[in-house]
Amino acid sequence: MLNSFQHLVCFSLLSADTPFIPVHRTGFSGAISINSNMKSYDRIARKITSVLFLVQSLSSAGFIAVFTVNALVGAELSGQPALAGVPEAVRVLGQAFAALAWGYIMEQIGRRRSFAMGQVVGVVGSVIAGGAVIARSFPLFLVGLALMGMARASADLGRFAAAEVHLPEKRGRAISNVVLGGTIGSVVGPLLVGPTGLWSLKVGFPEMAGPYSVGFLFWGVAAILVFIGLRPDPRDVGRELARLNPHTVPHPGRTRTLREILQQPGVIVAIVTVVFAQMVMITLMVMTSVHMKVHHHPLTAVSLVISAHTLGMYAFSIISGRLTDRWGRGQMIILGMVILILSCLMAVPSTSLLPLAIALFLLGLGWNFAYVAGSTLLADQLSPGERAKTQGFNDLLLGFGAAAGSFGSGVIFAASGYGALGLVAASATLVPLALALWWQMRGRLAPSVP
Repeated sequence: MLNSFQHLVCFSLLSADTPFIPVHRTGFSGAISINSNMKSYDRIARKITSVLFLVQSLSSAGFIAVFTVNALVGAELSGQPALAGVPEAVRVLGQAFAALAWGYIMEQIGRRRSFAMGQVVGVVGSVIAGGAVIARSFPLFLVGLALMGMARASADLGRFAAAEVHLPEKRGRAISNVVLGGTIGSVVGPLLVGPTGLWSLKVGFPEMAGPYSVGFLFWGVAAILVFIGLRPDPRDVGRELARLNPHTVPHPGRTRTLREILQQPGVIVAIVTVVFAQMVMITLMVMTSVHMKVHHHPLTAVSLVISAHTLGMYAFSIISGRLTDRWGRGQMIILGMVILILSCLMAVPSTSLLPLAIALFLLGLGWNFAYVAGSTLLADQLSPGERAKTQGFNDLLLGFGAAAGSFGSGVIFAASGYGALGLVAASATLVPLALALWWQMRGRLAPSVP
């Protein structure tokens, strides 16, 4: 007899006569060879991944549009340029703390409802922030930013939802396909800042209120898309996939506590990788524009370097996912960290446009490799009941890493300059690199990793 989930899948997408039937294991990775009826499952996985890609694209566009003006609005509403960075700090902290909460919520009510709820929070945050700009209220503006950070945390957890509906040999590609949505957001978001600002002036509102309408619109569309399109729930698909392929799940039939999970070597390597990659990337990236202005580069040159960085962060996600599945998680983490070190060292003596553009491109590329591989490794280490809470905790630490990198970069830059900042960032990268090398030599890769 098919259980209720299988009936839902089979009746909604194909027929009740196409259950998931594992046939045999093949290869070193422990992959499962499935008969032709597995096409129904593949169709579900592709659909879920596509929806999550679109949600990531919409969420990123809304987020990046407001990110462009947050500092300017903060300085204007507070009346103190020194407080220009406070809104982004509040948003990052809201995102960090919300990630852990979303993890527990997703386990209780499912991924679909949680993602939809997260996007609705983004809509509310955009309305509050835009209204605060009109009302010229700095405290209200910070409330809106905190809510938008919470929405961003929800969307970013989508990469793990894509991973759980795939077998291990395809998880890297699934995660990278969702991360790829950031490419669209990074292009579309900034392009909408100017037109929405002009629209805001036309209707009698402050120009800076306009970009927050992008978040309102895009997060609203994302909420509808998730609620309608993310069926069946990725949580249920992941549980069924784990039941049919127990060899791909660590400790099948048992759910470990978060403390037990965090003591596992693979989990430690995965979390340290993504947290340090985020921190190193933020540390160097946020001060590059200031460094370039010190050396009298025009805004067009600064924009070009940041664009090169964004290209490295997102555009090669498809490649990084496939390499993660083909070469293994550990090797891709090592490669990502080596590229991060190279980019930091290359940026140290650079004052000209081309070297800085190349260094920042490599910074984004190294981050992407480490982020995708680290996220995939973490997904490999968890059973269905452990996923949401652990992944939420991972993104909580990720947010703290970003906040630490952002704050620390300003302090180091002011005290010792851009060159010292690059050396500090390169030194920090040695921590996850050493862990990944130890992990590889120890030979303790996840059972499903090639």
